[in-house]
Amino acid sequence: MSRKPSVQLYSVREAVQQDLSAAVARLAEIGLTQVEPYGFHTRAAEFKTAFAAAGVTAPSGHAPVIDAENPREVFEAANTLGITTVIDPFVPAERWQSADDVQRIAERVNELSAIAHEYVLDFGYHNHHWELQNTVEGRSVFELFAEQLDPGVVLEVDTFWATVGGADTPALLRSLGDRVRFLHVKDGARSTDTSLQQPAGRGEIDVRAILAAAPQALRVIEFDAYSGDVFEGIADSLAWLTENDA
Repeated sequence: MSRKPSVQLYSVREAVQQDLSAAVARLAEIGLTQVEPYGFHTRAAEFKTAFAAAGVTAPSGHAPVIDAENPREVFEAANTLGITTVIDPFVPAERWQSADDVQRIAERVNELSAIAHEYVLDFGYHNHHWELQNTVEGRSVFELFAEQLDPGVVLEVDTFWATVGGADTPALLRSLGDRVRFLHVKDGARSTDTSLQQPAGRGEIDVRAILAAAPQALRVIEFDAYSGDVFEGIADSLAWLTENDA
């Protein structure tokens, strides 16, 4: 997998809504060659045109597959776009409360991974803070979840939210090993207030230690929110990664 960073297009969602092709082109001008689209199955043809025009690829993409009535539609769209790993980005906190909850989600993810493999795709999950914050018998539900996944299931660890959730994120990454294929890289105050997020290297997250703990994982820049020009924030994160991610 390429070590050149990717970027989650949710970071520039307002620009994507206004003009998808222009938003992707601006990211390419910054120096990004890879992107991670969200909800790509709803406008796959538009994404394909925009990616081709800007000369970018999408090794991964987010879509709500766990609750989808027709997950194959998502996997077919991924094939159309050249995406090789589909990530479900969100299962709400109220569904991560008990050991039975964890088992139910893990079984569904394992089922979807098997279907994804029929399309020569990998399938995985992306965390928020609650999967690390919520515990069962003293262990985070995220750790319990990971233990119940089939070997072919991958993880995209949002390193900011893992840290906000109370995890020792470098230790978590080392424990999960090669199952972690993607990292969401973001920085800022250790807070659920997303307006306090900052480019990599400017906040309270030990981004350097996090990257060192998962050298195999593709770095995906993301901002949930940013008080300045988010394209400039992305450019700053890319510059920091280029200089500091050995």
